[in-house]
Amino acid sequence: MAAIKVLDLTRVRAGPACVRQFADWGADVIKIESPEYMEVSDGWGGLRDGPDFQNLHRNKRSLAINLKDPEGIAIFYKLVAEADVVVENFRPDVKFRLGIDYETLAEINPRIVYASISGFGQDGPYAKRPGFDHIVQGMGGLMSLNGDASHGPMRAGFAVADVGAGMYCAIAIMTALLERQTSGRGQWVQVSLLQTMVSMLDFQAARWLFLQEIPQQPGNDHPTSIPTGVYPTSDGYITIAAGEQAMFRRLCASLQRMDLMEHPDFCSESLRSENRVALNTILSAITRTRTRAEWIALFEKDSVAAGPINSIDEVFADPQVQHLGIAQPLHHPRLGDVEVVGQPFILNRTPSQMRTVAPDRGAHNHDILSDIGYSPEQITALKEKGVL
Repeated sequence: MAAIKVLDLTRVRAGPACVRQFADWGADVIKIESPEYMEVSDGWGGLRDGPDFQNLHRNKRSLAINLKDPEGIAIFYKLVAEADVVVENFRPDVKFRLGIDYETLAEINPRIVYASISGFGQDGPYAKRPGFDHIVQGMGGLMSLNGDASHGPMRAGFAVADVGAGMYCAIAIMTALLERQTSGRGQWVQVSLLQTMVSMLDFQAARWLFLQEIPQQPGNDHPTSIPTGVYPTSDGYITIAAGEQAMFRRLCASLQRMDLMEHPDFCSESLRSENRVALNTILSAITRTRTRAEWIALFEKDSVAAGPINSIDEVFADPQVQHLGIAQPLHHPRLGDVEVVGQPFILNRTPSQMRTVAPDRGAHNHDILSDIGYSPEQITALKEKGVL
């Protein structure tokens, strides 16, 4: 992706998660920020050296310009003329006020792929609402499905709508770039957190669309495939996925409880789903008799789908996680040696690379402006006038 230039106007999480996909594969990503004196944060306050910011903004260059200043906009337009992609996640009206909307930029560069991420879409009755992951998890149905009914609606423990929107937006940009190879023209890509959340419901959403079934909160159980859930051991918890007949048979054999396979309440997938409480009570009494490690070793030998419930430190200590190399090292000039979360997919010829830590604000002003024809004297003058 070294030939791709991305102008990153995004803030907080969804947009940066999108742009990170390009930065990690070598695209020239220029993070457009406001100058320090404007006191406009990236949504992180003073946490620029914190793990979240560093994880989201590695492999980028930073240009700090005032987009409310005509000379700042002129700089941005020069960058657009040479860019392939612009990504923004302002509220829908902001881009038009600044003069950086798709139609304006397409006049400068008809090949530009312009991506907008919003809470609820670029138009419609909710377009002007502020969109946050927590709000969209509720509005998009996830909180009605997550957790146990006795505790009420439950949010997911990470920013699923934000990260999902970032991933969908990256896919949409790549699709537009592929289409551009045929048409020679860019286009406006639009992604919202609400669309993302509904789409990610997947089979749960399809149950309503096809059957008008309203899914309920299943707790740790799978909505339909039982036993698939969390079971206690003598020193922690494991998860088992054995709803399908052949897998349930292997589970019963491994537990030395083949009687469960023939039990009139558990002998079919539909009966196990209907009688899940009774079955889970029996299984939990059995799994409590051994340790996590003992059960996992036994189930692996017997080809039963199961795994431990790991805390985050256990996740990164897991030998398979270490083998996959998801924790990637970087050296930070102030923080020393650190690790960030790497990419979840592998390309055998062109792997992702962790090249640089997240840049300081405006760290690459001189280099970027020099690349588009500004002299050292002009850059100094722009700094003195507050454009940079």
